[in-house]
Amino acid sequence: MGSSAGRLFTAGAVCAVLLAGSGGAVAAAPAQPSAVSVAGGSYAQLRSLADLAAQRLATADLVAAAKYGTDSPIDDPAREQQVLDDVARQARELGADPEATVRIFRDQIEANKVVQRELHRRWDADPSQAPTPEERPDLAEVRKEINRVNGELVRGIAGSPGARAAGSCRGLVALGALHVRHDRQLDVLHTVALERALRSVCSG
Repeated sequence: MGSSAGRLFTAGAVCAVLLAGSGGAVAAAPAQPSAVSVAGGSYAQLRSLADLAAQRLATADLVAAAKYGTDSPIDDPAREQQVLDDVARQARELGADPEATVRIFRDQIEANKVVQRELHRRWDADPSQAPTPEERPDLAEVRKEINRVNGELVRGIAGSPGARAAGSCRGLVALGALHVRHDRQLDVLHTVALERALRSVCSG
């Protein structure tokens, strides 16, 4: 299974299992994006959302490092509400559904905290692996990157209402997530968090 063909087969097999258990009408999924061309641009739109969610998750490691050993809590309701208010405003400006946008972003926030909590747990268990004060990222700088990805994600949500409402959405999101996991070489923690981040993408 070390070959490209083996990895492709595995991705297709896993996706088939995911779809079979999703309760949807799709029993299996193709292993390659080209095989879902019948869905028009839906796959590309949904895979893009999955990739943006993964990009946002990548910042969770930096946020965790910035907060570790400080008074900054992982749960920050004021900051979270600020993010949700901001993305709702952006959605309205784009003529998109602010409620759907906020729902999806709540999942992004919770997924980010999944990563932060687990990293803090690991560092508590093994302080030698924890970032030192000198290695701590500047949280304000990290948030600039988060804001950048947030803007792209809002635009992606605004541009994909049809794909997100389609009956094939869950299957295509699962397939997109598998390819994003492979392309970005996500570990188990970030794979689990990505699944959490994509929970509300489909509105159907």
